[in-house]
Amino acid sequence: MFGSFCFPRFFVYLSDKKKRMRLRIALASDLPDLQKIYVGTIEEICIQDYNQQQIDVWKSTVENTLRWTAMMNDQLVIVAEKNNKIVGFGTLRDGNYIDFFYIHKNFQRQGIAQNILSQLETHARKSGNFNITSDISITARPFFEKNGFTILKEQKNLRKGIELINYKMEKILQ
Repeated sequence: MFGSFCFPRFFVYLSDKKKRMRLRIALASDLPDLQKIYVGTIEEICIQDYNQQQIDVWKSTVENTLRWTAMMNDQLVIVAEKNNKIVGFGTLRDGNYIDFFYIHKNFQRQGIAQNILSQLETHARKSGNFNITSDISITARPFFEKNGFTILKEQKNLRKGIELINYKMEKILQ
């Protein structure tokens, strides 16, 4: 149970090159691992699309304890594990907004993101939502487009005086 929300526990086992991947609801004790994945993904993966100043400002948001606590308390947080190690996570806020979506740098392009996204979409549908939205980085844009999201608009966000570009994207759920 997270805050005032109670999400059903679920485990999904998927075959990935003879290794098992497990999706589950996050526990409060997972927070440090989620924050490490967040920072590591920004530093190692997003650097291809953002400059060092942008990366530094973006990853500094990990220090916003209130934001992370609210995420754990108020959002559906799905984590992916391989060999009992968290390798990615995604969150759903208000039933249809993907707030966080990060995959460990060493586990990119292995179907993990696809499986997390599928679970988030399923939950959104079951909650009675007809669409799902998110603010997507330049780096993640191709993945989301490949998965049926369309760009609603380009956004230029200022964080500590540094501009970060992302895209408001939406997918109509079938």
